[in-house]
Amino acid sequence: MESLLAAKPLFLASLQSGDYVGFTFFIGSMAMMAASVFFFFEMNNVEGKWRTSLLVSGLITFIAAVHYYYMRDFWIENGTSPTELRYIDWILTVPLMCVEFYLILKAFGAKIGLLWKMIFYSLIMLVAGYLGETVFRDSSPLWGFISTIGYVGILYEVWFGSAKKLADGSNDPVLQRAFKTLAWFVFAGWAIYPIGYMTIEGSGWLSGVLASSSMDLIYNIGDAVNKIGFGLVIYSLAVASKSSVATA
Repeated sequence: MESLLAAKPLFLASLQSGDYVGFTFFIGSMAMMAASVFFFFEMNNVEGKWRTSLLVSGLITFIAAVHYYYMRDFWIENGTSPTELRYIDWILTVPLMCVEFYLILKAFGAKIGLLWKMIFYSLIMLVAGYLGETVFRDSSPLWGFISTIGYVGILYEVWFGSAKKLADGSNDPVLQRAFKTLAWFVFAGWAIYPIGYMTIEGSGWLSGVLASSSMDLIYNIGDAVNKIGFGLVIYSLAVASKSSVATA
């Protein structure tokens, strides 16, 4: 046992003082795991139609927590950004976040086409971003442009498109407030990711302006805020809907 511990130091023993990126990897993994436990347990305290939404919220933070567990070790051992692991996380969790829009609007007439449209846009955004950041770094601006098309597609749907129209037509003030909050998460919270993409060394438009370690720090904080915050908005909507039914 002693030889095993000597061969592979514990994470906390390897974490250097002042390594704020490493700190946020650790905090992010624990915060998102705690959020998953909360969402899973609270499924029994909401109305039936909201249980699926809370399940998805819990899955989002659980998947992210598992990936952050591995990303924090990658950072400690290598001192470089775990880009591939980040994209594996995002390609699973971001489409699930888009599914949430369909789930909360389903009772107000959302069709399955909205679900697949949102997932399609998210995959364009993520796959193109991954290719530009790893395989085709020399032409990252082109792949960044393609990725932005997917992001703009999601923005359009939640701010002006069919999803927005369904929320406006619901005549449910609780849903409308929650939907608007989620839309702001997509607009403001997700904006950090294209900014990070533009810091790609050599070919990025912001190359040299921000250090890659700084973007890892921002990514870690942004991931936790966006994913946990997304789930908490869904939870508050479910609780508010239950309260309004009980009052009626």
